[in-house]
Parts: sequence; C-alpha cells; structure tokens
Amino acid sequence: MTSNGKWRGVSVNRNAQALVDDLVARANDLRVSCERNDDGVLLIDAGIKVAGGINAGLRVAEICLGGLGRVQCAPSGFDEWPAGLSVTTADPVLACLGSQYAGWCLEHKGDGESFYALGSGPARALSRREPLFKDLQYEDRSETAVLVIEVDKPPPRELLAKAAADCGVKPADLTVILTPTQSLAGSVQIVARVLEVAVHKAYEIGFDLNDVVDGCGFAPIAPPASDAVVAMGRTNDAILFASRVHLFVNGEYEAAHELCEKLPSSASRDYGRPFAEV
Repeated sequence: MTSNGKWRGVSVNRNAQALVDDLVARANDLRVSCERNDDGVLLIDAGIKVAGGINAGLRVAEICLGGLGRVQCAPSGFDEWPAGLSVTTADPVLACLGSQYAGWCLEHKGDGESFYALGSGPARALSRREPLFKDLQYEDRSETAVLVIEVDKPPPRELLAKAAADCGVKPADLTVILTPTQSLAGSVQIVARVLEVAVHKAYEIGFDLNDVVDGCGFAPIAPPASDAVVAMGRTNDAILFASRVHLFVNGEYEAAHELCEKLPSSASRDYGRPFAEV
C-alpha cells in the first residue's frame, strides 16, 4: 500500500505528547507515578508499584493510538458482562498500525540478566524498525517520543538509551509508559487494541489498506490476573471471542466480500481454544 501523502504533516508523537502532559498533570488522580531515570527518560508507572486503574488505562490507550482515537467505557451488551470498551479513530490505519500495534522488539542482555518486551505506541514511527513501515510509507518527525511497554519491571537503562537513539531524540525527550498485563490499566489498554487486531489482520490477508476509510470496535474489559499468562489469555480472549468491529471500506465488492469472510476470529483454525492454551 501507499499513503499517497495523506499523512504528510501528521505526527503521532506530537499528538501523543499533549496527552502525556495531561497524564503527568493528573498523575495523582489517575493513580500513576512519574519519575525520570539517571539519563532523564520519563518513566510512567501505570500499574507496577501503583494502583493505576480503568481511567489510567483509557488514557494510555489513547496515547497508544497517537492521539488519533477515542477510548471510552461503554455498556457491553452482554448480560453476563456489563463493562466494555468502545474504540473509535479518525484514521484506523495510521492510529492502529502506525502507532498502537506492538511490533517493536526491545531486547537487552547484560550482567547475567536479560530483558525482552514488545514496544507499542507512537515511538515506533520514529524508530521504524519494522518492515511494516515500508508498506505504510509513513515516517514521523518529532522532537519527542512516546513508547508503551507491557512489563512488570522498568527496562534497563541501556535499553532505554538505545530506544531514544533509535528514535533520534534525547533521553530526556523520551517517555516510556509501563503497563503490566496483570494490572487493570494494562488490561484496559490491551483490550483497547480490538480495532487494531482487525486492521492488522486485514493487512496480513492482503486487503488494500488505502481502502480502509473508518472504523470502530468494542470488547469487554477483561479482569486482571496475578499470573502473566492467564492475564494475557483473558485480554486476548476478550478480543477474539467477544469483540465486535465495524470497518468502513472503499474498493471493489469482491475484495470487501473476501475481507468479510476472512476477518472474523472464527475463520482461524485455532478458533475455540483459549489464547493461553494456544
């Protein structure tokens, strides 16, 4: 696909920075903590040593979308499960694939200890470490970078310094938001990827993303779990088995019809098995 210049001048990192500033200003209300490491990187803890919560998760999810989407609590429509998330965005492709998607592999080995995580959020559009960005043909330009990582401990200083360098910003201009999968904020921001999962699958099956016009999605909020694998399973099951996504597309009828057949989770050979088991 090609962006055809439609994203020229759009900066997901500058958009997200305004949301980060608001998050920092409301840190106490949102039950998150903010501190800088020795290099000046701003670390925002949304659930490791602090309570965090639903409101923190909602804001982190909107930051992850590069400031191009809204994430809100909404009735689930299921009698058994009252609370859910509604996700809408003005640009599903850029917001979901160019920002929210967790595609940046972050790894550090040293001192007998290793660290591995997948990075998501606007910083990916500065580092451009993923082949996906060649297809998107989008490159952000920003003096600040915002990265979201699903971890239960802060990343090593060396990894963060490298991430800043990869983004072309100073460490003091990098914000890293930490959201453990086992936390409520973490559960919310993962389930808020319901639309991203659909757009990414459309990309993987070869649908022309230039024809994706708009979209919205819904999924129930998964309860946190102390075990990381169980927590990951619950959030993914909320998307795979209980979500609803509506994509508005242009293009040929045949392509849209094929997308309708292949996009649902039920089209997968693994459908029906809990994610943690898979």
